[in-house]
Amino acid sequence: MAHPTTLRPDLKHIAEQIRPNSRVLDLGCADGELLAWLQANKQVRGIGVDVDVNSIVTCVEKGLNVIQADMESGLQHFEDGSFDYVVLSLTIQSMHNVELILQEMLRVGRCGIVTFPNFGFWENRWQILLGRMPVSETIPYDWYNTPNIHFCTVHDFGKLLHKLGMQVNGQIVLHQGEPVEFLPNLLGSLALVRFSQAAKI
Repeated sequence: MAHPTTLRPDLKHIAEQIRPNSRVLDLGCADGELLAWLQANKQVRGIGVDVDVNSIVTCVEKGLNVIQADMESGLQHFEDGSFDYVVLSLTIQSMHNVELILQEMLRVGRCGIVTFPNFGFWENRWQILLGRMPVSETIPYDWYNTPNIHFCTVHDFGKLLHKLGMQVNGQIVLHQGEPVEFLPNLLGSLALVRFSQAAKI
């Protein structure tokens, strides 16, 4: 099995959040790029989930553990607390039941990591101001052919986590793969949020 030596920039930042020898569930794993890298470089025990048959075949060819499932109905294939990390990368904006998948992520795992296009990015705001739906590097579809049904900003996502009794443990906002620290909700096009259940007082 050939191991990848480099990762897509957003996946690189996810990988940096994950400790060696941990258990990882990668939801919407696509071609398994992240899992393959984590197994080769951090010795994680990982499972991928995807609904696309071609993605499943690609993962199997890479020697990855992967199952085909529709995440919209939950993660009933997995027991409570089975994983250290549950990753959902660039998928949440296309899911119907966002609240369910976030709750399921923290049922089966201790820590969730989600990445999504930041709708608060200034170029998106500017295109709306001009009367158009945004099309950008992180939102590469026209309004009539997009799989995305829920757009949110960095602030929106944090507010939803709070509503669900969850807390942000770490957040990175990126643009073209590089972290944005100044006005991240305005100048960053892609957000990475690490979260867990909020501590009970």
